Amino acid sequence: MDSKQDAGVQGLTLRSVSKHYGNVRAVDDVDLVVPKGEFLTLLGPSGSGKTTMLMMIAGFAIPTSGDILLDQRVITGLPPEKRNFGMVFQGYALFPHMTVAQNVGFPLKVRRMARETAQPLIEKTLDLVQLGHLRDRLPRQLSGGQQQRVALARALVFAPDILLLDEPLGALDKKLRSEVQIELKQLHKRLGTTFIYVTHDQEEALSMSDRIAIVRDGKFVQIGGPGDLYERPDSRFVADFLGDSNFMTGKVIGQVGDELALEAGGQNLRQIGHAPVGSEVLIALRPEKVSVHANQPAGVDNVAPGVVEASRYFCSTNHFIVRTKALGSIRAAVRAWQSEVVPREGLDVFVSWTRDASVVVRDD
Repeated sequence: MDSKQDAGVQGLTLRSVSKHYGNVRAVDDVDLVVPKGEFLTLLGPSGSGKTTMLMMIAGFAIPTSGDILLDQRVITGLPPEKRNFGMVFQGYALFPHMTVAQNVGFPLKVRRMARETAQPLIEKTLDLVQLGHLRDRLPRQLSGGQQQRVALARALVFAPDILLLDEPLGALDKKLRSEVQIELKQLHKRLGTTFIYVTHDQEEALSMSDRIAIVRDGKFVQIGGPGDLYERPDSRFVADFLGDSNFMTGKVIGQVGDELALEAGGQNLRQIGHAPVGSEVLIALRPEKVSVHANQPAGVDNVAPGVVEASRYFCSTNHFIVRTKALGSIRAAVRAWQSEVVPREGLDVFVSWTRDASVVVRDD
């Protein structure tokens, strides 16, 4: 697991942090280092502990054990208002009777900043989120995306050390959510502020993050860059949670260099990896790495005959479920303009993939 553990790094550190509610271990002895300026996403299913982690970082929840450090300074017992962290929630939490500018300036007012000092900061931050022209409007006069940008500006106006975002785009429709994702990522690059983002949306995490920490049952199960996690998951849970995967169990019948020879249901397979001969391994194969052929292809590592069990067209991609005798049902996602096969249930086809298309994963 890549956790970037470095005692000398400037940033946020969680050291053996746990949070118990009676017998429930919401967060269970986790370690994490978030270097300054990183965009880290805590990704996991509902109830996995990711929001509890965020609340402890923010200071709204106190760890049962362990320490939280900022730039090597312990802040575990520091109240939220002393941490200089910005926070953005899903529900925006804007003051309905205040204008956009007044909402954005509220944190500065709480800090008793002089008006002549605060006003330029408010204007600069409104321009940053492209809302300067709406400064005198009330929240009810704004769209959902505009309200979210006001909440973001309010969390940024006092130059926080870290911006914490708890499912901030959950209330937006899919198209608007995609637009705000791009804006958030661009904003992060311009500011260089550390972002810690909580979501259960895999596409959101993959498209925005420098690193993703996948959370399950209060623990980190794998941490890494989006490409690393998607292409090289180390467990069945990660492969299944972070996108779609086909899973196949095979017995190792040979090892030559970095290549395994497997037997699965009477089918011989070739796979990059290492495992003792005679052992069983689980492999994960992404549907977009499976090809579907009208005729048996030559010179391909892994080929299996089958019958199209179901198919659908979605967003320029043909999605197949092919039932094979040896390997069960295999899902494939093929670009429509590259597809050899016109999808039709009951059609005899062949599925294939290369030996480096799939990965050996831990069965958990």
